[in-house]
Amino acid sequence: MLILASPVCGLFKWRQFEPEVILLAVGWYLRFSLSYRDVEELLAERGLLVDHVTIWRWVQRYAPEMERRLRSRLKPTSDSWRVDETYIRIKGKWRYLYRAVDSAGATLDFLLSAKQDAAAAKRFLVKALGQQNHPAPRVINTDGHAAYPPAIAQLKSEGTLDSGCQHRPVPYLNNVLEQDHRTIKRRVNASQGFRSFWAAWRTLAGYEVIHMIRKGQAYGSAPAARVGLLHRFIIGLFAAT
Repeated sequence: MLILASPVCGLFKWRQFEPEVILLAVGWYLRFSLSYRDVEELLAERGLLVDHVTIWRWVQRYAPEMERRLRSRLKPTSDSWRVDETYIRIKGKWRYLYRAVDSAGATLDFLLSAKQDAAAAKRFLVKALGQQNHPAPRVINTDGHAAYPPAIAQLKSEGTLDSGCQHRPVPYLNNVLEQDHRTIKRRVNASQGFRSFWAAWRTLAGYEVIHMIRKGQAYGSAPAARVGLLHRFIIGLFAAT
């Protein structure tokens, strides 16, 4: 068992349970199609009495922190991007999860947005371009949605995106991303909906983290890692100072 460094242990200050237990519960929820009550029951079978609301609070607190810590461990990706958005229901309303992968299916970035327009597309691309683990895109493939051409044109005129970057609106080339959406949507459907935008954002960040780890995108992770290895990797994220 890895021992968490003291500065990191401050993230778990005043929690009733050890960090390893908290991260185990968070990892279970984010990895499997489980409800918070299911995780509560699994912990109870191991003699750990934790209310499902407490587990929700753990996910809200530590899922975004996992995403932040994972970024520095991600392997480089290719310069061929696939960009698309999928629908997420939040408090009875449809919102939009923008996602991008490279030509091999490695996740590049994601963004939850209240709107599906050129401003949202631009905001997502700016966020993706700001990450350090992947090179600037040589080509950006989209599904033909009308919001992307003006967003890409604005980024080129501002110098944020290289003028030589090709925009290729070819829907069938986005099949790799459409398939990748399914893993995230499966977990969203199992969650039985979100009650607020920011709770959805924090939880989705956790889904994406686990998905990237299981695709072997991080140094030290292996594709389709078993639960024990996944838990050790998560512990390792928090063991790093």
